[in-house]
Amino acid sequence: MKGGGHSAFFQDCEVSKWDPEECTKKCGKGEQKLTRSVLTHPNGGAKCLPLAAERSCNMVPCPVDCKLSVWSGWSKCSAECGGGVQQRLREVKLAMKYNGKPCGPTSETKACNGQASEKDCVLGSWTKWSRCSKDCDGGTQKRQKFVKEPAQGAGTCPDRWTKDRLEYKQCGMHRCKVEVVDGPMPCFKVVDVVLLLDGSGSLGKTGWKAEIKAAGYFVDAFTESKKANLAVILYSGPRTWSGVYKCTGKNSKKVSPEACGLKTVTHFTDDMKKVKQLITGLEFPQGSTLTSLALMTAKAELNLGRKYAPANVVVFTDGRPLSYKKTASAARAVRKQARLVWVPVTKNAPLKHIKKWATRRWQENVVKVSSFKDLESPDVITHIVANICPDKEDCFMYDMKFVNPLDMKGQGRTVEPAAGACQSRCASVEGCVHFSWWKDGGCHLQDETSSPTPNNGVTAGPPSCVLN
Repeated sequence: MKGGGHSAFFQDCEVSKWDPEECTKKCGKGEQKLTRSVLTHPNGGAKCLPLAAERSCNMVPCPVDCKLSVWSGWSKCSAECGGGVQQRLREVKLAMKYNGKPCGPTSETKACNGQASEKDCVLGSWTKWSRCSKDCDGGTQKRQKFVKEPAQGAGTCPDRWTKDRLEYKQCGMHRCKVEVVDGPMPCFKVVDVVLLLDGSGSLGKTGWKAEIKAAGYFVDAFTESKKANLAVILYSGPRTWSGVYKCTGKNSKKVSPEACGLKTVTHFTDDMKKVKQLITGLEFPQGSTLTSLALMTAKAELNLGRKYAPANVVVFTDGRPLSYKKTASAARAVRKQARLVWVPVTKNAPLKHIKKWATRRWQENVVKVSSFKDLESPDVITHIVANICPDKEDCFMYDMKFVNPLDMKGQGRTVEPAAGACQSRCASVEGCVHFSWWKDGGCHLQDETSSPTPNNGVTAGPPSCVLN
């Protein structure tokens, strides 16, 4: 540069190239500092540019690894025998992204139950013979075999009612002793009994008179002990099919029991004198025969019974019900809660069907009466009492308990006043197949996996003595 006759000198600032530091993140957008140094300071020239700066770096998203849940438990084997598979699974909680680690397997399988596909069940030894089902008039003792190892695959197992698993023998074959000449054998057992009296027109006045006399003897059998509770229901039915349809058909309108020929003479009571008076004062309805409704009414009455008392339903009938199908269905419902005893009178009663409707064994739950004249004899009531009033329950197993396990899942020891109360507890618990009761009141419930073993002083048995 020239000017004014003298020379001028100046120099601009010069800086080095940027020197980048390490990025603060390896991925996912970090920050990076940049620095540079002065190479030549300015001398009358341009000032130095900034010596520090920042910029974004590593903008690529970070890899996301796959995350899996823990393994579930192994599933049930797909086959009980002959080779099956079990599977377990786990879920993907977080999927892989941006070249992260991939997911491992989400399912696994393994072989199981490789044994042969056919194996019959294994039965245990015979139990001891039970007590006699009746104290007199001809009863039975029974013994059973329980399943020790269940069948596998196409293997077979005898039904519990077959001779391979259930045997009977006769006992108590002597005649019942009756102290009163013109009266029935008394019952001294704690029982609840629902008595169903037939009021259908087929009885006629002679049959009605005989039935009322028999009912009186029946009440007499329970008067002395004062341990029984008795309920009485008189049943007949409408005299027209339109009336029957209103009581049994698809009728949404409410129909009174009286309109259907049902009369609850008395609910459960221990006042036998009052019961006998009520029976004596009954009028002959002379209707049809809605036996199925009578049975369902008895079933409802059973709900008012005592928890610890064995329940019984005794049905007097002289003819065919209006509906065999509905009567059979109602009988099944009653048998689940009580012993069902039938007293068919004359040859008009459908004995073939009644044997199926009664509690097993029918030989001890059907008291056949040939004529109305025979019905007036107290011997008929003695036969009934011999059936429902043994000293001990015939289905109980004495000096026996069920174990492995002693308590089914979700259940434990409770204290019950009697074996019958422990049995009632078993009947109220789903899945209970056996109970074991100790004399100190200890009550334990078992499922079908348990097995019997001897134990002095312990009483065991099924949830009900009713063979449904």
